[in-house]
Amino acid sequence: MTPLTQLPLPLLLWYRENARTLPWRSDPTPYHVLVSEIMLQQTRVAAVLEHYERFMERLPDVLALAEAEEDTLLKLWQGLGYYNRARNLQKAAQTICRDFGGVFPSDYDTLLSLPGVGEYTAGAIASIAFGQPAPAVDGNVMRVLARLTGNDTDIRSPALRRQYRQALAQVIPGDMPGAFNQALMELGALVCLPNGAPLCDRCPAAAFCRAHLEKRTEELPVRSKNRPRRIEERVVFLLFHNGCVALRRRPETGLLAGLWEYPNEPAPAEDALSRWGIRAALTKAGTGKHVFTHVEWHMTAFSGETETERLPEGWQWADARALRREFAVPSAFQAFAPAVTAVLGEGTL
Repeated sequence: MTPLTQLPLPLLLWYRENARTLPWRSDPTPYHVLVSEIMLQQTRVAAVLEHYERFMERLPDVLALAEAEEDTLLKLWQGLGYYNRARNLQKAAQTICRDFGGVFPSDYDTLLSLPGVGEYTAGAIASIAFGQPAPAVDGNVMRVLARLTGNDTDIRSPALRRQYRQALAQVIPGDMPGAFNQALMELGALVCLPNGAPLCDRCPAAAFCRAHLEKRTEELPVRSKNRPRRIEERVVFLLFHNGCVALRRRPETGLLAGLWEYPNEPAPAEDALSRWGIRAALTKAGTGKHVFTHVEWHMTAFSGETETERLPEGWQWADARALRREFAVPSAFQAFAPAVTAVLGEGTL
């Protein structure tokens, strides 16, 4: 028997005893699975838990999501990052309402046609919500399978992902496909940890895991290195007027598209205020760094009160209540929250 064919029974027994209690698992409707899986992409479970309940309170079903104002949607998403996920999630909901009468399609291929739904998410919905034996292979699962099979192919290889999807399709239990997929994800999240630190003594597959048996857990999986990120030095302006802070909406395309931000410019930005027609005496208000996929922002903030009331086009004055409830300010600027709170008051962000 191969490691994969030995996996299902011990994995499912382990999952029955060790599965975390998560809100989307207690009621795995297609909508709950879709929203949770999109939120969980590149985001820790702890952060998702904080947002999921609030999201469901405001947008409890696919119709509510389809009809939501974009600013409402982005505010609910604030803190999760990768905001295009939220926009694609809404496009998927709109497609379901427009093309399927508000009823989720149940087959894998149709789910795969929805905006923002890839092979992994389609497999998760098909298996967890509809009980179909469709594999769901994400980064956690790829790591588990690379170690289990002792495979030293680059884990980012699309061919390897296809290979594992095909292999899992042969072993996924037809009567428990959702539990099996969630168990694999859970094993990667709780036991088969990244960066050479798996907890093999807790693993239900330790007896037949090739990486463990061959003492190669620190070597596997093999992952090609990322290209070095570009560094951008930026100056952030925290401009206040009559108990409000200035916000600027970013362009509709590109990095952080359509979100609200504190005005900022590439350093040294010495003429920024004059270009904007704003007069203010500024003092340094701190520094911050934010890492995107391909670029790092190294930011220095300056803060000051201005008597200028009229702002450039696309800008907005926001008081504490509006900043808390209406405007989605990306977590890239979280380092400057204390400086804003110091002026606008506690509970601002």
